[in-house]
Amino acid sequence: MKRKRGRLGLASIAVVLAAALLLIFYTKDTGKLGDMINGWLPSGQTEAGHAGEAGQGGGNSTVQPGAPSAQPDSSAIPEPAGDSGTGLSPSDGDQPVSSDSGQGAEPTSKPSSGAGQAGGSENGMAVIAQPESIAALVNKQNKLPEDYNPNDLVYPDVRFIFTEKVDKRKLRKEAAEALEQLFAGAEQDDIYLAGVSAYRSHSTQKALFERYVKRDGLEKARTYSAYPGTSEHETGLAIDVAGSDGKCAAADCFGGTKEAKWLAGHAFEYGFIIRYPKGKEDITGYQYEPWHLRYVGADIAKDIQESGDTLEEYFDAVQVTG
Repeated sequence: MKRKRGRLGLASIAVVLAAALLLIFYTKDTGKLGDMINGWLPSGQTEAGHAGEAGQGGGNSTVQPGAPSAQPDSSAIPEPAGDSGTGLSPSDGDQPVSSDSGQGAEPTSKPSSGAGQAGGSENGMAVIAQPESIAALVNKQNKLPEDYNPNDLVYPDVRFIFTEKVDKRKLRKEAAEALEQLFAGAEQDDIYLAGVSAYRSHSTQKALFERYVKRDGLEKARTYSAYPGTSEHETGLAIDVAGSDGKCAAADCFGGTKEAKWLAGHAFEYGFIIRYPKGKEDITGYQYEPWHLRYVGADIAKDIQESGDTLEEYFDAVQVTG
């Protein structure tokens, strides 16, 4: 009996060994062996864990090589300004806008005016979303934010009709450098200019406007002075100029001077425009001011000089009335 059991044990071992050899011979490599094992598992399962659990916080899932990485939650990504309805207005878009077809819209040839609402309106006026823009459209419909202060104000190296180094001598750096070139160009034509008033802080404009209202009344004051926040002088990009003798400074008689005529024909060459031209009072909302220069950059200034448009017309924003 013991011999019979021993023979059976040896036979069992031999069968197991033979089966193992056949299995190795059949698969030839571990890849087929893995396929066989996966084939024995229930549908939807792999060696790595359960399908569908990756990224869900359950199970020990693995990322398959070559698979796209998980996308971040879109609710955690801030929207670009303008997309939510609180940024730029439609007229501001100088960047291509993606469409449903995946094709971008053609970019406009005009830079952004900077106009638009940055969180609502104040007293019926839109608050400018990009007050630092060289092309910012500041007028009776578009006001600067209450807390806006240019951070690159400098003293241009030009004559003024006064000697004190005060705020109203300052301009933003780019505008100041352009003004220096303008004054130098004028002198080559025997035209000698002087600054009258450049930058004004919000508080200064407020005090000035209130003084004019007290003297002439609100309706009259608004034809020649800006409501606080709507003055171009607060941008640091505007300056009133006169002849070096100071005569007719910021006065109607300046329009007949040789200095005014030179500015009308040459200011654009340096990136400046006559912001409130004659015959456009119904558009700009201000009387003719041949002394008021606004820096907008060489490209815009050239376009406006050639077309005879105002800044409002250039940006298709003719909304202002007297």
